[in-house]
Amino acid sequence: MAEIKAPVFPESVADGTIVEWHVSEGEQVNRDDILAEIETDKVVLEVVAPDDGVVTKIVKQVDDIVLSDELIAEFEAGATGTTGGDDAAEESKAEEKAEDKAEAKPEASAADEAEHKDQSPAVRKAAKESGVDPKNVEGSGRGGRVTKQDMANPTLKADSSIKSDSGRPVAESVGERTEKRVPMTRLRKTVANRLLSATQETAMLTTFNEVNMKPLMDLRAKYKDQFEKRHGTRLGFMSLFVKAATEALKRFPAVNASIDGDDIVYHGYYDVGVAVSSDRGLVVPVLRDTDRMSMADVEAGIREFAGKARDGKLSLQEMTGGTFTITNGGVFGSLMSTPILNPPQTAILGMHAINDRPMAVNGQVEILPMMYLALSYDHRMIDGKDAVQFLVTIKELIEDPARLLLDL
Repeated sequence: MAEIKAPVFPESVADGTIVEWHVSEGEQVNRDDILAEIETDKVVLEVVAPDDGVVTKIVKQVDDIVLSDELIAEFEAGATGTTGGDDAAEESKAEEKAEDKAEAKPEASAADEAEHKDQSPAVRKAAKESGVDPKNVEGSGRGGRVTKQDMANPTLKADSSIKSDSGRPVAESVGERTEKRVPMTRLRKTVANRLLSATQETAMLTTFNEVNMKPLMDLRAKYKDQFEKRHGTRLGFMSLFVKAATEALKRFPAVNASIDGDDIVYHGYYDVGVAVSSDRGLVVPVLRDTDRMSMADVEAGIREFAGKARDGKLSLQEMTGGTFTITNGGVFGSLMSTPILNPPQTAILGMHAINDRPMAVNGQVEILPMMYLALSYDHRMIDGKDAVQFLVTIKELIEDPARLLLDL
């Protein structure tokens, strides 16, 4: 008999919650099959079968809190379970259960069963997380089929009155006025608590500047095809901002530092977190040692993180640490914002939308593509002079990219 345990969590993660079991007791599984999913403050972890065999006992149920390396199930390698289908007695029991279920719920029609089977795994998972029955959601897919996007922002049917698994109403319809109540995911609650803590426990201040994006846009237009052909990834603006921020961090070590109690920790490395929006909430995967990365490495890393965030495949290691963060609200159209610190970091850079604006250049008015930059920083650690000069350094490097090559 073997033990199935929760993964070993890093020090920054205290515990996790079992959000789903993919198997039941007595069910046969194959090696590396997903048994359960555990949601932590940062990511959803998958627990897989160590070998072919049977899950003999489930110790921790859905919504139970589990600690690092805690026993969640018992497993017998090499055993044969109910999945094989060769045992006549097991088949008979399954048929009896199906008949009992059909008698207990005579109102369940074949159409309902077909509709449930027609739902994608993503839709079923979203329904489990939100407590909203897809049958009560207006579908935008072919033939009115409910999609994952529909479940993320559901439009309820007029006659729906939905209740969650706990029994409390999640949505009510009163004419054309509907309300929806869904429980926060663990990740969403953690993000909310951390952001609130950052505003209450730091002396946060934001300084702004603007940058002329024309030189960078011209550089990208000139070399993007050659860059993609040589490196196999597209040339975006984020890689240049990451490299510019890294150079600025070298010149202003306080911005790359963190506060630990009454101590200031100066980091001799540059790990830049890039904020990524996912269906489950905001996550910040970290690019390690950006001073040693080429722009192609940065672009490939960001693209990989974006794909993993979309699929929910980011690991704890990829989101742990970081000495500085960059967030780009411009991809959603934000013109200006005050980004919130990501403790224990002491600064965060906010990028925004690029808009054509009239600017005075050498006494003449020119229309230029301009972007507002925002640097939020902890005034306990960083003086205003250093914060402003740090942001000006990024501005100068972006407006004249040759400075990055010449170390000017």
